[in-house]
Amino acid sequence: MKSRIKRPAASVAGFASVCALIGGLALSASPAQAQQVPPGLTLPPGFAIEVWADEVANARTLALGARGTLFVGSRGAGKVYALSDTDGDGRPDRKRTIASDLNMPTGLAFRDGALYVAEVDRIWKLPDIESRLDSPPKPVSVRDDLPDKTHHGWRFIDFGPDGKLYLAIGAPCNVCAVESFERDGRKLEYASITRMDADGRNWETVARGVRNSVGFGWAPKTGELWFTDNGRDMLGDDTPSCELNRLSKVGDDFGFPYCFGGTVSDPEFGKGRSCSAAVPPMANLGPHVAPLGLEFYTGQQFPAEYRGDVFVALHGSWNRSQKIGYRVQRLHIENGKVVQQEPFVDGWLKGESVSGRPADVLQLPDGSLLISDDYANRIYRVRYLKS
Repeated sequence: MKSRIKRPAASVAGFASVCALIGGLALSASPAQAQQVPPGLTLPPGFAIEVWADEVANARTLALGARGTLFVGSRGAGKVYALSDTDGDGRPDRKRTIASDLNMPTGLAFRDGALYVAEVDRIWKLPDIESRLDSPPKPVSVRDDLPDKTHHGWRFIDFGPDGKLYLAIGAPCNVCAVESFERDGRKLEYASITRMDADGRNWETVARGVRNSVGFGWAPKTGELWFTDNGRDMLGDDTPSCELNRLSKVGDDFGFPYCFGGTVSDPEFGKGRSCSAAVPPMANLGPHVAPLGLEFYTGQQFPAEYRGDVFVALHGSWNRSQKIGYRVQRLHIENGKVVQQEPFVDGWLKGESVSGRPADVLQLPDGSLLISDDYANRIYRVRYLKS
Protein backbone atom coordinates (compact mmCIF):
# COMPACT_ATOMS: atom_id res chain seq x y z
CA MET A 1 0.00 0.00 0.00
CA LYS A 2 1.27 3.44 -0.87
CA SER A 3 2.25 5.68 1.99
CA ARG A 4 0.31 8.86 1.29
CA ILE A 5 -0.46 10.31 4.67
CA LYS A 6 0.43 13.89 3.77
CA ARG A 7 -3.09 15.11 3.13
CA PRO A 8 -4.56 13.77 6.38
CA ALA A 9 -1.60 15.21 8.28
CA ALA A 10 -2.07 18.57 6.60
CA SER A 11 -5.83 18.56 7.00
CA VAL A 12 -5.43 18.01 10.71
CA ALA A 13 -3.18 20.96 10.98
CA GLY A 14 -5.92 20.88 11.89
CA PHE A 15 -5.19 18.80 14.85
CA ALA A 16 -2.76 20.82 16.90
CA SER A 17 -3.49 24.31 15.60
CA VAL A 18 -7.28 24.17 15.69
CA CYS A 19 -7.30 22.85 19.24
CA ALA A 20 -4.72 25.43 20.25
CA LEU A 21 -6.88 28.19 18.80
CA ILE A 22 -10.18 27.17 20.32
CA GLY A 23 -8.93 25.27 23.35
CA GLY A 24 -12.06 23.17 23.14
CA LEU A 25 -15.21 25.27 22.88
CA ALA A 26 -17.89 25.21 25.52
CA LEU A 27 -21.16 24.01 24.02
CA SER A 28 -23.66 26.82 23.72
CA ALA A 29 -26.74 25.24 25.28
CA SER A 30 -27.13 25.90 28.98
CA PRO A 31 -28.43 23.01 31.13
CA ALA A 32 -31.89 24.61 31.14
CA GLN A 33 -31.87 25.03 27.37
CA ALA A 34 -30.53 21.55 26.81
CA GLN A 35 -33.45 20.01 28.69
CA GLN A 36 -36.08 21.80 26.64
CA VAL A 37 -38.12 19.53 24.41
CA PRO A 38 -37.79 20.63 20.78
CA PRO A 39 -41.21 21.94 19.71
CA GLY A 40 -43.35 19.67 17.60
CA LEU A 41 -41.46 16.41 18.11
CA THR A 42 -43.59 13.43 19.11
CA LEU A 43 -42.63 10.13 20.76
CA PRO A 44 -44.49 7.16 22.26
CA PRO A 45 -45.95 7.68 25.76
CA GLY A 46 -43.35 7.70 28.54
CA PHE A 47 -40.47 8.87 26.34
CA ALA A 48 -38.82 12.29 26.42
CA ILE A 49 -36.41 13.99 24.04
CA GLU A 50 -33.99 16.82 24.72
CA VAL A 51 -31.30 18.75 22.90
CA TRP A 52 -28.17 17.05 24.22
CA ALA A 53 -25.64 19.12 22.25
CA ASP A 54 -26.09 22.16 20.03
CA GLU A 55 -24.02 23.91 17.35
CA VAL A 56 -22.33 20.73 16.12
CA ALA A 57 -22.09 21.67 12.45
CA ASN A 58 -23.45 19.04 10.04
CA ALA A 59 -23.51 16.34 12.76
CA ARG A 60 -23.79 12.90 11.15
CA THR A 61 -22.09 9.68 12.23
CA LEU A 62 -21.67 9.03 15.96
CA ALA A 63 -19.02 6.88 17.66
CA LEU A 64 -18.49 6.45 21.39
CA GLY A 65 -15.04 6.21 22.93
CA ALA A 66 -14.12 3.87 25.79
CA ARG A 67 -13.92 6.81 28.21
CA GLY A 68 -17.22 8.35 27.17
CA THR A 69 -16.05 10.79 24.50
CA LEU A 70 -18.60 11.19 21.73
CA PHE A 71 -16.96 11.51 18.32
CA VAL A 72 -19.03 13.09 15.56
CA GLY A 73 -18.31 12.95 11.86
CA SER A 74 -19.67 15.33 9.24
CA ARG A 75 -20.13 15.50 5.50
CA GLY A 76 -20.36 19.10 4.30
CA ALA A 77 -18.44 20.56 7.25
CA GLY A 78 -15.37 18.40 6.62
CA LYS A 79 -14.71 18.13 10.35
CA VAL A 80 -14.51 15.56 13.13
CA TYR A 81 -15.58 16.63 16.61
CA ALA A 82 -14.99 15.28 20.11
CA LEU A 83 -17.66 16.05 22.71
CA SER A 84 -16.77 15.65 26.39
CA ASP A 85 -18.65 15.78 29.67
CA THR A 86 -16.16 17.49 31.97
CA ASP A 87 -18.50 18.31 34.86
CA GLY A 88 -20.09 14.87 35.23
CA ASP A 89 -23.71 15.90 34.64
CA GLY A 90 -24.24 13.37 31.83
CA ARG A 91 -24.24 16.00 29.11
CA PRO A 92 -21.28 17.26 27.03
CA ASP A 93 -20.06 20.72 27.94
CA ARG A 94 -16.91 20.85 25.81
CA LYS A 95 -16.51 20.46 22.06
CA ARG A 96 -13.18 20.06 20.31
CA THR A 97 -12.61 20.03 16.57
CA ILE A 98 -9.97 17.32 16.29
CA ALA A 99 -9.77 17.30 12.47
CA SER A 100 -10.77 19.73 9.75
CA ASP A 101 -10.53 20.38 5.99
CA LEU A 102 -11.34 16.73 5.28
CA ASN A 103 -13.07 15.14 2.30
CA MET A 104 -16.53 14.23 3.68
CA PRO A 105 -15.37 12.41 6.85
CA THR A 106 -18.72 10.70 7.39
CA GLY A 107 -17.35 7.36 8.59
CA LEU A 108 -16.20 6.91 12.18
CA ALA A 109 -15.43 3.83 14.25
CA PHE A 110 -13.71 3.34 17.61
CA ARG A 111 -11.65 0.31 18.64
CA ASP A 112 -8.81 -0.41 21.08
CA GLY A 113 -8.40 3.24 22.00
CA ALA A 114 -8.18 4.46 18.40
CA LEU A 115 -10.62 6.51 16.38
CA TYR A 116 -10.89 5.38 12.76
CA VAL A 117 -11.93 8.03 10.22
CA ALA A 118 -13.08 7.36 6.66
CA GLU A 119 -12.87 10.08 4.04
CA VAL A 120 -13.92 9.49 0.44
CA ASP A 121 -10.59 8.00 -0.64
CA ARG A 122 -8.81 6.95 2.57
CA ILE A 123 -9.14 5.53 6.07
CA TRP A 124 -6.82 6.54 8.88
CA LYS A 125 -6.80 6.34 12.66
CA LEU A 126 -5.82 8.36 15.71
CA PRO A 127 -4.29 6.06 18.36
CA ASP A 128 -4.98 6.69 22.05
CA ILE A 129 -7.10 9.67 21.06
CA GLU A 130 -9.10 10.07 24.29
CA SER A 131 -5.97 10.88 26.27
CA ARG A 132 -4.83 13.37 23.62
CA LEU A 133 -7.92 15.36 22.68
CA ASP A 134 -6.18 18.72 23.15
CA SER A 135 -3.21 17.66 21.04
CA PRO A 136 -4.26 14.82 18.73
CA PRO A 137 -1.56 12.40 17.56
CA LYS A 138 -0.31 12.13 14.02
CA PRO A 139 -2.80 10.10 11.97
CA VAL A 140 -1.83 6.57 11.00
CA SER A 141 -2.83 5.39 7.52
CA VAL A 142 -5.04 2.31 7.29
CA ARG A 143 -5.77 2.55 3.55
CA ASP A 144 -5.22 5.45 1.17
CA ASP A 145 -6.53 3.86 -2.02
CA LEU A 146 -10.31 3.87 -1.64
CA PRO A 147 -12.21 4.78 -4.83
CA ASP A 148 -12.21 8.57 -5.13
CA LYS A 149 -15.52 9.11 -6.92
CA THR A 150 -17.63 11.43 -4.78
CA HIS A 151 -21.11 10.41 -6.03
CA HIS A 152 -22.28 8.30 -3.07
CA GLY A 153 -18.66 8.52 -1.97
CA TRP A 154 -19.21 9.44 1.68
CA ARG A 155 -18.26 6.31 3.59
CA PHE A 156 -19.77 4.47 6.52
CA ILE A 157 -17.51 2.22 8.60
CA ASP A 158 -17.83 0.08 11.72
CA PHE A 159 -16.20 -2.90 13.36
CA GLY A 160 -18.05 -6.18 13.29
CA PRO A 161 -18.10 -8.92 15.94
CA ASP A 162 -15.41 -10.69 13.87
CA GLY A 163 -12.99 -7.81 14.55
CA LYS A 164 -13.04 -6.75 10.89
CA LEU A 165 -13.52 -3.17 9.75
CA TYR A 166 -16.56 -2.98 7.47
CA LEU A 167 -16.80 -0.31 4.76
CA ALA A 168 -19.60 0.59 2.37
CA ILE A 169 -18.69 1.51 -1.22
CA GLY A 170 -21.68 3.27 -2.82
CA ALA A 171 -22.52 3.18 -6.51
CA PRO A 172 -20.99 6.24 -8.26
CA CYS A 173 -24.31 7.04 -9.97
CA ASN A 174 -28.08 7.04 -9.62
CA VAL A 175 -28.21 3.74 -11.51
CA CYS A 176 -25.49 2.21 -13.69
CA ALA A 177 -23.69 -1.04 -14.38
CA VAL A 178 -21.59 -2.12 -11.42
CA GLU A 179 -17.92 -1.27 -11.83
CA SER A 180 -15.11 -3.31 -10.31
CA PHE A 181 -11.63 -2.35 -9.17
CA GLU A 182 -8.62 -4.30 -7.92
CA ARG A 183 -6.69 -3.84 -4.70
CA ASP A 184 -3.93 -6.10 -3.41
CA GLY A 185 -4.74 -8.66 -6.07
CA ARG A 186 -8.41 -8.84 -5.06
CA LYS A 187 -11.35 -7.86 -7.24
CA LEU A 188 -13.69 -5.47 -5.43
CA GLU A 189 -16.85 -3.73 -6.55
CA TYR A 190 -18.75 -0.50 -6.24
CA ALA A 191 -22.29 -0.90 -4.86
CA SER A 192 -21.07 -3.20 -2.11
CA ILE A 193 -20.20 -3.63 1.52
CA THR A 194 -16.62 -4.72 2.10
CA ARG A 195 -14.47 -5.63 5.08
CA MET A 196 -10.80 -5.68 5.99
CA ASP A 197 -8.49 -6.33 8.92
CA ALA A 198 -8.06 -3.44 11.33
CA ASP A 199 -4.72 -2.62 9.68
CA GLY A 200 -6.30 -2.47 6.21
CA ARG A 201 -5.12 -5.84 4.93
CA ASN A 202 -7.23 -8.64 3.43
CA TRP A 203 -9.84 -6.33 1.91
CA GLU A 204 -12.78 -8.29 0.48
CA THR A 205 -16.40 -7.88 -0.65
CA VAL A 206 -19.10 -9.38 1.58
CA ALA A 207 -22.34 -7.99 0.09
CA ARG A 208 -23.07 -7.06 -3.53
CA GLY A 209 -25.82 -5.12 -5.25
CA VAL A 210 -26.01 -2.51 -2.46
CA ARG A 211 -26.68 0.86 -4.10
CA ASN A 212 -25.74 3.13 -1.20
CA SER A 213 -25.58 2.03 2.42
CA VAL A 214 -24.78 4.73 4.98
CA GLY A 215 -25.55 2.69 8.07
CA PHE A 216 -25.22 -0.85 9.35
CA GLY A 217 -25.02 -2.89 12.53
CA TRP A 218 -25.10 -6.45 13.84
CA ALA A 219 -28.08 -8.22 15.37
CA PRO A 220 -27.30 -8.85 19.05
CA LYS A 221 -28.48 -12.47 19.10
CA THR A 222 -27.28 -13.79 15.74
CA GLY A 223 -24.37 -11.47 14.88
CA GLU A 224 -25.78 -11.03 11.37
CA LEU A 225 -25.10 -7.80 9.51
CA TRP A 226 -28.15 -5.59 8.90
CA PHE A 227 -27.86 -2.46 6.75
CA THR A 228 -29.87 0.33 5.19
CA ASP A 229 -29.87 0.93 1.45
CA ASN A 230 -31.10 3.97 -0.47
CA GLY A 231 -33.29 3.19 -3.48
CA ARG A 232 -32.70 4.78 -6.88
CA ASP A 233 -34.18 8.12 -7.94
CA MET A 234 -36.12 9.28 -11.02
CA LEU A 235 -38.77 6.55 -11.16
CA GLY A 236 -41.46 8.75 -9.62
CA ASP A 237 -42.54 9.79 -6.16
CA ASP A 238 -43.69 6.41 -4.92
CA THR A 239 -41.18 3.92 -6.23
CA PRO A 240 -38.90 2.24 -5.43
CA SER A 241 -38.74 1.82 -1.67
CA CYS A 242 -35.59 2.24 0.38
CA GLU A 243 -34.60 -0.91 2.23
CA LEU A 244 -33.47 -2.54 5.45
CA ASN A 245 -31.46 -5.66 4.57
CA ARG A 246 -29.80 -8.59 6.31
CA LEU A 247 -26.66 -10.40 5.17
CA SER A 248 -27.02 -14.14 5.73
CA LYS A 249 -23.86 -15.26 3.95
CA VAL A 250 -20.82 -13.67 2.36
CA GLY A 251 -21.44 -12.89 -1.31
CA ASP A 252 -25.20 -12.29 -1.09
CA ASP A 253 -26.50 -10.04 -3.88
CA PHE A 254 -29.15 -7.44 -3.02
CA GLY A 255 -30.19 -6.50 -6.53
CA PHE A 256 -28.56 -3.27 -7.70
CA PRO A 257 -28.83 -2.20 -10.49
CA TYR A 258 -31.52 -4.57 -11.77
CA CYS A 259 -33.98 -4.75 -8.88
CA PHE A 260 -35.11 -2.50 -6.02
CA GLY A 261 -37.23 -3.10 -2.94
CA GLY A 262 -37.44 -6.79 -3.76
CA THR A 263 -40.05 -6.36 -6.50
CA VAL A 264 -39.30 -3.31 -8.69
CA SER A 265 -37.39 -4.18 -11.85
CA ASP A 266 -35.19 -1.40 -13.22
CA PRO A 267 -36.58 -0.31 -16.62
CA GLU A 268 -33.12 -0.47 -18.23
CA PHE A 269 -30.91 -2.85 -16.29
CA GLY A 270 -33.65 -5.19 -15.10
CA LYS A 271 -34.54 -6.48 -18.55
CA GLY A 272 -34.18 -10.23 -18.65
CA ARG A 273 -33.47 -10.41 -14.92
CA SER A 274 -35.81 -11.65 -12.23
CA CYS A 275 -36.04 -9.96 -8.84
CA SER A 276 -36.13 -13.45 -7.35
CA ALA A 277 -32.37 -13.64 -8.00
CA ALA A 278 -31.76 -10.91 -5.40
CA VAL A 279 -31.95 -11.22 -1.62
CA PRO A 280 -35.25 -9.55 -0.66
CA PRO A 281 -35.22 -6.79 1.97
CA MET A 282 -36.17 -7.51 5.56
CA ALA A 283 -38.34 -4.39 5.37
CA ASN A 284 -39.25 -1.72 2.87
CA LEU A 285 -38.93 1.67 4.55
CA GLY A 286 -40.72 3.85 2.02
CA PRO A 287 -39.82 5.62 -1.23
CA HIS A 288 -37.05 8.23 -1.03
CA VAL A 289 -36.98 8.32 2.79
CA ALA A 290 -33.15 8.11 2.68
CA PRO A 291 -32.36 5.72 5.56
CA LEU A 292 -28.95 6.34 7.10
CA GLY A 293 -27.72 5.14 10.51
CA LEU A 294 -29.29 2.33 12.49
CA GLU A 295 -28.98 0.91 15.99
CA PHE A 296 -30.14 -2.33 17.61
CA TYR A 297 -31.48 -1.63 21.07
CA THR A 298 -29.82 -3.76 23.76
CA GLY A 299 -30.26 -1.49 26.79
CA GLN A 300 -32.36 -1.83 29.92
CA GLN A 301 -33.80 1.70 30.15
CA PHE A 302 -36.55 1.30 27.54
CA PRO A 303 -39.44 -1.14 28.16
CA ALA A 304 -38.67 -4.81 27.52
CA GLU A 305 -40.61 -4.91 24.25
CA TYR A 306 -38.02 -2.56 22.69
CA ARG A 307 -35.05 -4.86 23.29
CA GLY A 308 -33.68 -6.33 20.09
CA ASP A 309 -35.59 -3.83 17.95
CA VAL A 310 -33.81 -1.64 15.45
CA PHE A 311 -34.03 2.14 15.15
CA VAL A 312 -33.34 3.73 11.75
CA ALA A 313 -32.68 7.40 11.00
CA LEU A 314 -34.76 8.40 7.98
CA HIS A 315 -32.91 11.44 6.68
CA GLY A 316 -35.74 12.47 4.35
CA SER A 317 -36.39 12.92 0.65
CA TRP A 318 -34.56 15.47 -1.47
CA ASN A 319 -36.33 15.29 -4.85
CA ARG A 320 -39.85 14.07 -4.15
CA SER A 321 -42.73 16.42 -5.05
CA GLN A 322 -44.03 16.00 -1.50
CA LYS A 323 -41.43 15.43 1.19
CA ILE A 324 -41.31 12.18 3.14
CA GLY A 325 -39.17 10.68 5.91
CA TYR A 326 -37.47 13.06 8.38
CA ARG A 327 -38.02 10.81 11.41
CA VAL A 328 -36.57 7.95 13.40
CA GLN A 329 -38.35 4.69 12.65
CA ARG A 330 -38.69 1.74 15.04
CA LEU A 331 -38.79 -1.75 13.53
CA HIS A 332 -39.97 -4.47 15.88
CA ILE A 333 -38.15 -7.77 15.37
CA GLU A 334 -39.30 -11.22 16.43
CA ASN A 335 -37.40 -14.41 15.62
CA GLY A 336 -35.12 -12.54 13.24
CA LYS A 337 -37.94 -10.98 11.22
CA VAL A 338 -39.42 -7.50 11.07
CA VAL A 339 -43.04 -7.88 12.17
CA GLN A 340 -43.98 -4.23 12.54
CA GLN A 341 -42.60 -0.75 11.98
CA GLU A 342 -43.74 2.63 13.20
CA PRO A 343 -42.43 6.17 13.78
CA PHE A 344 -40.48 6.52 17.02
CA VAL A 345 -39.46 10.20 16.87
CA ASP A 346 -41.49 12.25 14.43
CA GLY A 347 -42.24 15.90 13.78
CA TRP A 348 -39.18 17.27 11.99
CA LEU A 349 -41.42 17.51 8.91
CA LYS A 350 -44.57 19.63 9.11
CA GLY A 351 -46.28 19.78 5.73
CA GLU A 352 -43.38 20.79 3.49
CA SER A 353 -41.49 22.60 6.25
CA VAL A 354 -38.37 20.86 7.61
CA SER A 355 -36.80 21.58 11.01
CA GLY A 356 -34.41 18.65 11.21
CA ARG A 357 -32.94 15.63 9.41
CA PRO A 358 -31.92 12.67 11.60
CA ALA A 359 -28.69 11.07 10.40
CA ASP A 360 -27.51 8.51 12.97
CA VAL A 361 -28.66 6.71 16.11
CA LEU A 362 -26.39 5.58 18.95
CA GLN A 363 -27.18 3.85 22.25
CA LEU A 364 -25.42 5.20 25.33
CA PRO A 365 -24.33 2.90 28.19
CA ASP A 366 -27.30 4.03 30.31
CA GLY A 367 -29.71 2.80 27.64
CA SER A 368 -30.74 6.22 26.30
CA LEU A 369 -30.46 6.94 22.56
CA LEU A 370 -28.61 9.75 20.81
CA ILE A 371 -29.80 11.06 17.45
CA SER A 372 -27.67 13.30 15.25
CA ASP A 373 -29.26 15.98 13.09
CA ASP A 374 -27.12 17.43 10.32
CA TYR A 375 -29.75 20.02 9.36
CA ALA A 376 -30.26 21.67 12.76
CA ASN A 377 -26.63 20.93 13.78
CA ARG A 378 -27.79 19.17 16.93
CA ILE A 379 -27.61 15.93 18.83
CA TYR A 380 -30.69 14.83 20.74
CA ARG A 381 -31.08 12.36 23.58
CA VAL A 382 -34.15 10.16 24.03
CA ARG A 383 -34.92 8.67 27.45
CA TYR A 384 -37.71 6.62 28.94
CA LEU A 385 -39.04 8.38 32.04
CA LYS A 386 -42.17 6.47 32.98
CA SER A 387 -41.40 3.43 35.16
